[in-house]
Amino acid sequence: MSKKFQLVGSLLRPENLLRYKRQIELSDSIAYPFYNDFEGYEECELEATKDVVGNEISHGVEIITDGEYSKSMWHLDFVWGLKGIDRYIADHGYFFRDRDETLKYETRKDIGLRISGELSGKNHHFIKIYKRLKNIAGDRDTKLCAPSPSHIFGELSWSDNIGGTDSVYASQQELKIGLIRAYKEFVEDYASAGGKILQFDDCLWEIFADDNPNSPYTGENIKQEEVKALASEFININNDVIDFGHSLGLKMWTHNCRGNYDSRNMGGGSYIKIAELFLRQLKYDRFFLEWDDDRAGSLNALAVFKDRPEVEIVLGLLSSKTSCLDDESRVVSLLDEASKIIGKNRLFLSHQCGFASCDGGNDLTETEQWAKINQGQRIALQYWGE
Repeated sequence: MSKKFQLVGSLLRPENLLRYKRQIELSDSIAYPFYNDFEGYEECELEATKDVVGNEISHGVEIITDGEYSKSMWHLDFVWGLKGIDRYIADHGYFFRDRDETLKYETRKDIGLRISGELSGKNHHFIKIYKRLKNIAGDRDTKLCAPSPSHIFGELSWSDNIGGTDSVYASQQELKIGLIRAYKEFVEDYASAGGKILQFDDCLWEIFADDNPNSPYTGENIKQEEVKALASEFININNDVIDFGHSLGLKMWTHNCRGNYDSRNMGGGSYIKIAELFLRQLKYDRFFLEWDDDRAGSLNALAVFKDRPEVEIVLGLLSSKTSCLDDESRVVSLLDEASKIIGKNRLFLSHQCGFASCDGGNDLTETEQWAKINQGQRIALQYWGE
């Protein structure tokens, strides 16, 4: 198997675990991590995690995750685990682009976030599940995936959580300070628990690309100076936490995509349009990027990494959204193209996202999922010879 093939993070959940997850999705007034609300849930999650780690090992995955089996949605479980956050079922879910690319597809609705107290990342449940993963994985390398601070800052600041008479935080600046403090508390606990690799996932970069027709920041009447200032604020929020992680000896990675829910996506926007912002300025050690279709644009965006020789790039040329195997000639052609821009030794291969960013997962079977992982391993081994 090849070390050059990488797993983004999430894998399809088995049916016995999904039975609990469906109950969680529809239940209001329950507290994360929900174990006390559903008898047998914690035990089921543990056994399923053992199974999926075993499958990762048998399929040659180099850096082990828990398949994100402990999560319901890729980012919200982390927020639910912060002190000072209440979860509730909202009037509507997120809206993705449906298969015909025009109609809206609504996600699950348990996405409501209410700030009820000062935010804190101390004693977060993610630390418990990471320790569980380390115990299961033994001496193999492991990583933990969490949403980036700026992504969560965006979601919280665009809601009605700040500025009201009863708000915990009176302004976006106060919220930013509180959220960064909570993240640093979590990162410190993660390093103390033996964590070595922390991956921040993010789906917001492309809203700043002016070739993204699905962004609220594109159009004739948009003040681009304000948009660029917000993008810079997002970068600075992330870099503050990245620097802190580095000071503790952590490898800080990121994964970026344009939305992944039930084989749907949220929008477009090319990397070339945001390369000088997010690719050049974010201080991550490794970038998992998405190039499974034309929305990401030209690979020439990789040129911004030429003067950052310490950075590694994982090319998401394979698709986790489809049930069929990928076109290997296309993948090899794009690897050749990328290798002319960035040294081949700095590149890796992956799918563009996880297979189950949320519980329901993408539209394929577990058998098809592992076949696609095997294909990625095979391509990487043939291409890099390691």
